Amino acid sequence: MKEQETGYISKYFGKINVGAIDLTSGKLTTGDTIHIQGHTTNLEEKVTSMQIEHESVSEAKAGDSIGLKVSEKVRRGDKVFKVLED
Repeated sequence: MKEQETGYISKYFGKINVGAIDLTSGKLTTGDTIHIQGHTTNLEEKVTSMQIEHESVSEAKAGDSIGLKVSEKVRRGDKVFKVLED
């Protein structure tokens, strides 16, 4: 399975299970699968919805900071990879 590094976790909001992701390259769209990996983190998530400044968006590009609902705790500095279709 190929992956492309797209960003990193800049903050985690535990009460609402949302990770803030700073995108450094490429783009993310609703429906993409991402892989979040860190020292103690290793999970795959389907991007079902994302927000920029509390506004729902369907696409984000490098330079954007997005909020994304996650199923597990993620940590600041965890790397975010976009899973590429073969």
